[in-house]
Amino acid sequence: MNYPTAQFLLAAKQAEIKALQQLSANCLLVTSVSELVHQLQRERGISNIFLASDCEVFVVQRQQQLLQSTKAEQQLRTQLNQQYLQATEPCNSSRLLSGVCLALQGMDHLAELREQVGNQKFTPLQSTEAYSRLIAAWLAVVLESADLACDAGITRFLVALFNLLQTKEYAGQERAWGAMGLASGQLTTELAERLLLLQQAQQHSAAVFLEFATASQQQQWHQLEQATASKQLEQLRTMIQQLSGTAAPVPAVSDLWYQFATERMDAMHLLQAGLTSELQQLTSATVDAAQQQLQQHQLKLTELTELPASSGLTLLIDPGMLGLYGASVVPAGQAEQNVQAPSRSFYQLLSEQAQHIRQMHTELTDARRAISEQKLIDRAKLLLMQYKKLTEEQAYRQLQQSAMKQQCRIADVADAVVKALKPVKTSP
Repeated sequence: MNYPTAQFLLAAKQAEIKALQQLSANCLLVTSVSELVHQLQRERGISNIFLASDCEVFVVQRQQQLLQSTKAEQQLRTQLNQQYLQATEPCNSSRLLSGVCLALQGMDHLAELREQVGNQKFTPLQSTEAYSRLIAAWLAVVLESADLACDAGITRFLVALFNLLQTKEYAGQERAWGAMGLASGQLTTELAERLLLLQQAQQHSAAVFLEFATASQQQQWHQLEQATASKQLEQLRTMIQQLSGTAAPVPAVSDLWYQFATERMDAMHLLQAGLTSELQQLTSATVDAAQQQLQQHQLKLTELTELPASSGLTLLIDPGMLGLYGASVVPAGQAEQNVQAPSRSFYQLLSEQAQHIRQMHTELTDARRAISEQKLIDRAKLLLMQYKKLTEEQAYRQLQQSAMKQQCRIADVADAVVKALKPVKTSP
């Protein structure tokens, strides 16, 4: 066994541990972002009712919620400074840090938004849109964190969490639009269609969540959907579709709509909290397991260095390794006769590490499929907005309708849009 060769085996495991420790920090960030998003969603909903009532309803609740949102923001900012600006090991992802910077830039102007809401300078629609853009920026940070994950199990958790948050965000936008329509009496056909598309978007994100969720998380979701609030909300959804095109305010129904939608979102938040708690336990256990493997490797290599050298099995005579196409360089039986235990033990460590990396890559590829599809959808929306001058909502609606018409997944439609609208580089 060559000593420098053995050191590279240890260096590989140390690099894996360092990547897992960075992933653990990213998961802590995701947990704090998830809590901030929840508080901003509550603030958005309360501000919406506050504005729609001419600042007469939810006055006290809004002030209380501003305190909760500010507390979540301060906790997140402190964590960001400690983990990314003051950390011994700098974060090596420019995409993640750029996403955080963009979201923080939005937070820097949140005080101005709140002042405009308090002074009734914004309409409920303008307020909702502003909060939604800020929330979308933080959800993009969660998605980027999932894309950077180097462990398949943790990646699956992050994908599940992102899609749960995305489902909850669509539910929040549905709550806002429904409350505005019912309170104002403007139950237009366009509003009914908008609500229907938001419900379909929830179904899509929830389906991806269930695909990557654990059995326990899946069971909690099904219980959530069978709860009284979800069933009552479904009845109100049907009523809105039946009343579409009318112009009679129904404030009492608006209150019920807001109540049931909020109860459903709060239930999602409980599920979200449980998921983030499990995520922290998983990341901690994964880092510990990798460190134990490093110690085992160090102990094994120490034992091997005390034994006489041998010319046992290496990749040069391993018939299981890729080599000459169509045949092994050395017949398997002959190779086995030349194997000696000490060197075989070292080569076995190398083979196990290589197999671990290959398996991790395969599992990561599967887990990242949902991330790639989400980014593809976002890219398609952006291209439609640029080329066809659509709003984000109109762009997503066009993708949804095309997917339903073609009876395919929305990701397939997004892929076709990106290929069709992708700018073509011309020769100078």
